[in-house]
Amino acid sequence: MKLQGKTILITGGASGIGLEAARQFLAHGANVMITGRNQAKLDEAKKLYPAVTAIKSDISDAGDAKKLLEQVKQLGGIDILYNNAGVLTDPLNLGRADDRHFEDAAYEININYLAVIQLNNLFIDMLKSGKESAVINTTSILAFVPSILEATYAASKAALHFYTVSLREHLKALNSNVKVFELIPPLVATDMTANMDGKRITTEDLVKAFIRGLQKDDFTIRIGDTKLASALNRLAPKLTFGLVNPRKTYKTIALQKINQA
Repeated sequence: MKLQGKTILITGGASGIGLEAARQFLAHGANVMITGRNQAKLDEAKKLYPAVTAIKSDISDAGDAKKLLEQVKQLGGIDILYNNAGVLTDPLNLGRADDRHFEDAAYEININYLAVIQLNNLFIDMLKSGKESAVINTTSILAFVPSILEATYAASKAALHFYTVSLREHLKALNSNVKVFELIPPLVATDMTANMDGKRITTEDLVKAFIRGLQKDDFTIRIGDTKLASALNRLAPKLTFGLVNPRKTYKTIALQKINQA
């Protein structure tokens, strides 16, 4: 996949992985648009990287998503749609006898999964019109090895993984020029994972490996621990599950639940 001269739209592009991806894509000669819900973060990203085009949009809202499409059309369109935006709610809400867990689960499914389908459907004709274009969906190591704490997050990423495989094969059968990539990151050092235990990869190292995968047309881009976890899960699923879900972590969470009750 050639990046120089391509125009890329990054959802959730004002911070974390998305912002680092914007920086590195610019360095590879791409034109970059970012979108997100927080205007202050978008303004800050624009200050850091003036070449970026920043568009405020809530991709989970159907009306906003359609407006985003029209704005992108007016700006000349895109070659690559990078579905990077994702959310993770409070794991302490799992199993509570109130509406909070259900509301959080619906929120995660809507942004992590349904919003991706919505955007892909809106932008697919634009992408099909180019000579070489792509959709990039970000899943997770938890799409393959579930997390007890992040149950719905893991489920949303598992759903996105199977959707991504299906979309790739569907477009391939139609002889489409749209390539479909799946980025599978390990635990990354971002604000979202600040309170989690475990080894983290930096956003800089993640995106470097990610871009190498894109340039080689590696449609399933496993980075860091996801390579080992994928292989180990096939051979020893119980062991892999235990490594992802250490008992010590759950004891800590259980104590927090008791203290908050």
